[in-house]
Amino acid sequence: MWTSPGKLRDKGIIGMNRRNIRYIGRYNNRRLYPLVDDKLKTKLLAQEYGITTPALIGTVTTQFGVKQLDAMLHGHRGFVIKPAKGSGGKGILVIEHVEDGAYVKPSGARLGLGDLERHVSNILSGLYSLGGSPDVAVIEALINFDERLSEYTYEGVPDIRVIVFKGYPVMAMMRLSTAASDGKANLHQGAVGVGLDIATGTAIRGVQFDRTRHDHPDTGHELASLHIPDWRTLLLLAAGCYEMTGLGYLGTDMVLDRDLGPMLLELNARPGLAIQMANGEGLRNRLDLIERQPEGVAPEARVAFAQQHFARRSELETSAEVATVTEPG
Repeated sequence: MWTSPGKLRDKGIIGMNRRNIRYIGRYNNRRLYPLVDDKLKTKLLAQEYGITTPALIGTVTTQFGVKQLDAMLHGHRGFVIKPAKGSGGKGILVIEHVEDGAYVKPSGARLGLGDLERHVSNILSGLYSLGGSPDVAVIEALINFDERLSEYTYEGVPDIRVIVFKGYPVMAMMRLSTAASDGKANLHQGAVGVGLDIATGTAIRGVQFDRTRHDHPDTGHELASLHIPDWRTLLLLAAGCYEMTGLGYLGTDMVLDRDLGPMLLELNARPGLAIQMANGEGLRNRLDLIERQPEGVAPEARVAFAQQHFARRSELETSAEVATVTEPG
């Protein structure tokens, strides 16, 4: 346990003030924030750069358009409704399948069309948006995540957060949904965070509610065997978001689709600092090293540099045989 400011400094832990002033304030031009604060703009920008994202079913921009929701959703077995300007997982509604006219959440809870319409209406009114401003409801196709990761998560899609600094992936974690988090991959709501070795995509350590975990609280599956498939491709995708947005300090959230592989879920110009807890290490030493690197380095070289200099060994202990998740075929 880190019990004093001195120990935190020794670990290279950065706090919100340093993050905001030293990195976000210096390297993120505020005029670029709308590119990542608005999920719809992010999606459209990613399409321009050839970066895969979940398929867009449609958008609802006016209260009048709420009544067109039934027709928009017709024929779609599963989908996600989210606010374009939401944050922290607020306002995201996941429908796993439709059964006998009911919309079924991953938890098994059944909703009617009226429930969906009210949710979309609340999104439009700004209930979940940054600053409470009027918003747009974005409806995306459900992600078919790799079933070999199913034992590591509960009633939700696990995602991978990578902090990218000046185009270099510097720290990563996977966020695993739990019953406590209501199937959402949000650490503040109770999801499990698993620090990942930048070199290999393997698990380093797990945490939930700021306490170390060695297994998933709901599935009971140990975490030490977690190994992200197609890891280098995922890092290249994350690194490429630097050129795509122009933001120097960035959080990239990605998912692994069983058919399409790594895809971009959303971006964050103010990524949280809990990733340090999940990795058992601070960001400062890595960020200092990146600041000493020359400009104009290609994404492939930036990824190779990160894999060489930020390699970590696992702190997780398990008596089970480590089983590696690999790509199909």
